Amino acid sequence: MDWQTLANGLFPDGHDIVENGNFLSGSGRAGAGPDAQTVAVIGTTDHAPIGIEIALAQAQAVLRTVREHPGRPILILVDTQGQRLRHRDEMLGINSYMAHLGKCIDFARRQGHKVLGLVYDQALSGGFITSGLIADACFALPQATIRVMGLPAMARITKVPEERLTELARENPCSRPAPRITCAWADCRRCGNTNWRRRW
Repeated sequence: MDWQTLANGLFPDGHDIVENGNFLSGSGRAGAGPDAQTVAVIGTTDHAPIGIEIALAQAQAVLRTVREHPGRPILILVDTQGQRLRHRDEMLGINSYMAHLGKCIDFARRQGHKVLGLVYDQALSGGFITSGLIADACFALPQATIRVMGLPAMARITKVPEERLTELARENPCSRPAPRITCAWADCRRCGNTNWRRRW
């Protein structure tokens, strides 16, 4: 699902979400009548690889919401292929940028902001852990894909034979690259019949 269709469905009363280099930001009106409220929206699109630029932009959007709109709920729209695997990002400390994003989300929560994650397309490892996965609640559309790094990629990076990793995955559920394991660990919920908007 493309983010415009999703945003129009989530916010039929209007939104001002914009895309800038795979980074989404803006706000939308949720609910109706006296219960209606504005929701801050940040996120990614087009299977965005999370590099230092997007991690920093997301962190800035969270902090801007805390500063300018105290208590406003924050919705994180997730569509990512995970952490960007470039030497430049590694040398600039992508792990620190992603940790900073996680801290900003935690800070927003401590300041009274409800934070929800919604996986609408793909969520993969590091790009998901420091955004939607650490929200107060995380949901996934039925067609969404949530996964950790595949075993062949793990084998290449860790230099552990794929056969051994397969054995470990059988013995240790945390090593298993399966959406149901990720969802159980993260308390993800399928959106099917759940009215996630009530969680504001």
